[in-house]
Amino acid sequence: MSNPPAPAFDRRDALVLLGSAGLAMMAAKANAQPANDAHNAPDLSSVFGWDAAKGEYTLPKLPYPHDALEPHLDKATMEIHHSKHHQAYVSGLNKALAELKKARDAADFTLVKHWSREIAFHGGGHVNHCLFWATMAPPGPGVGGEPTGDLAAAITRDFGSFDAFSKHFQAAAAAVEGSGWAWLVHDHVARRLMIQQMEKQQNLLVTMVTPLLGCDVWEHAYYLRYQNKRADYVKAWMNVINWPVVEKMYAHIAG
Repeated sequence: MSNPPAPAFDRRDALVLLGSAGLAMMAAKANAQPANDAHNAPDLSSVFGWDAAKGEYTLPKLPYPHDALEPHLDKATMEIHHSKHHQAYVSGLNKALAELKKARDAADFTLVKHWSREIAFHGGGHVNHCLFWATMAPPGPGVGGEPTGDLAAAITRDFGSFDAFSKHFQAAAAAVEGSGWAWLVHDHVARRLMIQQMEKQQNLLVTMVTPLLGCDVWEHAYYLRYQNKRADYVKAWMNVINWPVVEKMYAHIAG
């Protein structure tokens, strides 16, 4: 099974490059089937499941069947991860937004700190997972292996080699304390690639960077197949990275 060719990007897309939310939109765009407009660009509502009529978020569809990433990521885990855990972040985000509206209506901000934290946690979980699904793909050209082009050159420049990057990334993912993520990010100040850890869904990621690729190392992402062997899961996950999508995102933000 192979993915459809990724459409071209133009400078209009730079308007949405605002952290992982913007990158999730671009990743989904690169995975999209051809659309009616010249740029094949899905709107943000479809990418992030925003229901304007209801005024709330909904769970976006997974861009491939639950069993498409076998044998690396099993069907049962993918189904539970997407339909249960990601849905929980969507529900939590909606609840936090609703509670803050109630606070505004009542002019009672006693719990504003709590609900602001809930937005950060559940909103982060929702956006992180949108990017996570979009930067994985079933076996096919460019999936797993190594990236090419400018991204490959940047990885060699900033990490020494792809092998050095891979070892660093896997070690960072395996060593996340508790639940969280490992991210390949672009630092807009130094104009270089970095690897960072994230605890939970939002903690520790440095500002002024744009996430390009994230590995979810919450136990629900791997425990059914890999149990407590997180490092084995991370190694297997490297085989489903959709490098062409990551390459296009990198080219757009680093160009």
